[in-house]
Amino acid sequence: MRLNILIGGKAGQGINKVSEIISNTLTRYGYFVFNYRDYPSLIRGGHNFNILSASEEKIESHDNKIDFLITLDEETEKIHLKELKKECQILSYKEFENEGRNLNIALAGALIKTLGIPIEELENEIKREFPDKPEPLSSAQKGYNSKKAVSNLKKIEKKIWIMDGSKAIAKGAINSNLDVYIAYPMTPATNTMHEIAKNQLKNKLMVLQAENEIAVANMALGASFTGAKTMVGTSGGGFDLMTEAISFQGISGIPLTIYLASRPGPGTGVPTYSAQEDLDIALRGGHGEFPRVVVAPSNPLEAIEKTNEALYLAEEFKTISIILSDKHLAESEFSTNEKIKKPSKIKISRALPGEKIIRASSYEINKELTTTESPEIVKQNADARTQKYEKIKKFIEKKFEMIKIYGNKKSDNLIIGWGSTSGAIKDAIKGLDCKFLQVLYIKPLSKQIKKEMSKAKNIILVEQNVTGQLGRLLREKTGISVPRKKRILKYDGKPFTRDELNEEIRKKLK
Repeated sequence: MRLNILIGGKAGQGINKVSEIISNTLTRYGYFVFNYRDYPSLIRGGHNFNILSASEEKIESHDNKIDFLITLDEETEKIHLKELKKECQILSYKEFENEGRNLNIALAGALIKTLGIPIEELENEIKREFPDKPEPLSSAQKGYNSKKAVSNLKKIEKKIWIMDGSKAIAKGAINSNLDVYIAYPMTPATNTMHEIAKNQLKNKLMVLQAENEIAVANMALGASFTGAKTMVGTSGGGFDLMTEAISFQGISGIPLTIYLASRPGPGTGVPTYSAQEDLDIALRGGHGEFPRVVVAPSNPLEAIEKTNEALYLAEEFKTISIILSDKHLAESEFSTNEKIKKPSKIKISRALPGEKIIRASSYEINKELTTTESPEIVKQNADARTQKYEKIKKFIEKKFEMIKIYGNKKSDNLIIGWGSTSGAIKDAIKGLDCKFLQVLYIKPLSKQIKKEMSKAKNIILVEQNVTGQLGRLLREKTGISVPRKKRILKYDGKPFTRDELNEEIRKKLK
């Protein structure tokens, strides 16, 4: 069973709140959910919608075709008419206009009744959301009583938790005992800053909003230099401004972790939509040659764990770690019943100011820590940076999960993807003769990738960018190229859906 529920209306009508209430009710009832958010760059008005998918099995994507439509305005049905299944149930705002501000709650009640879920399940969630407020409960009951059940969802005993990517990055940082988080607001990274700031005193850390991204990166290096576990957050445009400081990190060896949440470019692009266009700058941003780590989680569980790993590696090897995400991962809600791994403890194992005199320079330096232009020392320092990268690579290969493989592991058909597209790929390949190789660590790359590509008869690349940036990197590192006709690339700002990707994969398999 897989249901897709679209909730649409204008910005400010509480679309996210009703989605949250419904998704929490469903997860507590034992169903996995995935909640996709779609909205323009407007505070009020326009057309916003969420697609909430539910299933007895774990899911990480949504479909194009809709089973239930909840309309908070008259435009929603017109806009999405072609996406509705023939048997789609439409729950309209017109039936509950007298509920005023609780209109969306009444519609939630109507949906829960239509799904055949007891009203007590919804009431419990509303009481958690609106304690000591009788009006939302009353509206939910009116909505519930207005409908007849067309489904009969049975309760499943599962302990499921739900989270979006922004909260997951924050949780991973907090689990790592982060000391300082510095950022300048930029969608879609901003929510992580808010999440970390929310309980910063309780968690004994500091969140600072600097005046711009240039200041963010340089402040962060200063904080890290004094011994603070430090992380910054931004999107592509902000990352561009940080690259001079990133190069300073490369030569100084001051640990730094960057959360890079991508959105479409170039320029401002479409700021509230999603893309995987920033892989190249994550891999190569900054002048000169120096080691770095780039890791790309695909869901909140991975985001929590890989954030801890990124902070650990930055401190252990005095390098820069980049956590590469995007709007789709940052703002979509995923559910799982898996447990979070115990985080690695991060120790500050370097000399700090106050213990002895230490220096950090943007110049090449000698053993006395003074500026040098000696060709021999310049070469020695460059070699030392290369050797550091090799040590990082060996350490990650031994300690952390660099790739994951799903589907039929004996299949000759290999699909390769990374980041937020992984969820749609995992859902789309169910029942198909193929296996999916998810790349988690993009720098360094796992040796296993070349082995899997070499033995595959058919390789399909799936990315949400124009040029297939991961494919280009794999060609560089493995010598194996994925032909253009075997690439599935999407770059309109919208994420892959399960059903459209399933269709595209079937075509490529032929």
